[in-house]
Amino acid sequence: MPIKWTFLMLLLAAAAVLGLCGGAAWFTPAELLSPECRLILQLRLMRLATAFLVGAGLAVSGAACQAVLRNDLAEPYLLGISGGAGIGAAAAILAGLAAVSAWAMPLGAFLGAAAALAAVLTPVRHGDYGNRVLLSGVIIGSLCGSFLMLLIHLMGDRELAGIVSWMLGDLQGRDWPLLAAAGSLIGVGALLLVLLGRAANALSLGGDLAYGFGVPPVRCGRLILALAALLGAAAVSLAGLIGFVGLIVPHIARRFTGADHRRLFAFCFVSGGTFLVLCDLLARALLPDQEIPVGIVTAFVGGPFFLWLLHRRSGV
Repeated sequence: MPIKWTFLMLLLAAAAVLGLCGGAAWFTPAELLSPECRLILQLRLMRLATAFLVGAGLAVSGAACQAVLRNDLAEPYLLGISGGAGIGAAAAILAGLAAVSAWAMPLGAFLGAAAALAAVLTPVRHGDYGNRVLLSGVIIGSLCGSFLMLLIHLMGDRELAGIVSWMLGDLQGRDWPLLAAAGSLIGVGALLLVLLGRAANALSLGGDLAYGFGVPPVRCGRLILALAALLGAAAVSLAGLIGFVGLIVPHIARRFTGADHRRLFAFCFVSGGTFLVLCDLLARALLPDQEIPVGIVTAFVGGPFFLWLLHRRSGV
């Protein structure tokens, strides 16, 4: 195993142990394995799995968006995918479907994400993606946020507290069936993107060169973006709106794997999960008496990173 993978797996193992033992109350591994802490262990295992899957899904989704759009600022949150997924998931909750089936929220979120992505890509012709796609994503994301506020306004008091916490990034999983449903979508979507890594490599070079490599840019680009939307939607259905993971992790991962997306997608899956597990540990440990939503932590980290990328692109 290459050194970079060994280091990443060791970091993931350390993050997992800290994620299980740490938080508002710290326990030793022996204490967690005792019968008295069985319920706490189950809750923290669910939270750890949720954080890893959400981080993995967002990171791979961001890498896929950046490959197709050829824009290092692209990611699910900024493209409006997360906002559309939030509307779909909230609609499933409001309609009562989330209480009927564990698949309702992931599928509702995917329909919302697909609709938002279709709106963002409306001005695109023949696979000619430009900066206007990112601008369209910001606008669609803002519209989705306004509509989501309307849905929240229509909800009763019982759902209001939970949905507000979910919007800011809530990694405490609701139940194992939802985790299994969304996690299976993230796993399958990430695997398909790894298999499409060669096509992503060609698309990242531009439409004309992609044709030269035998890759139809429009069809393959839409397929990869649809899988990115699926990953982003599944992550939103699990933990709400968490930004900047899909922006930060792919840039860091490229320094270890290079530009080959077959390796990059796999590395983003593990490193994205590890990153969000560490962010969640930070969110739980910063304040002694309360927990900070993990979406706020990723925003504090991702905001300056986004500004740095903007300045680097503009040459300032």
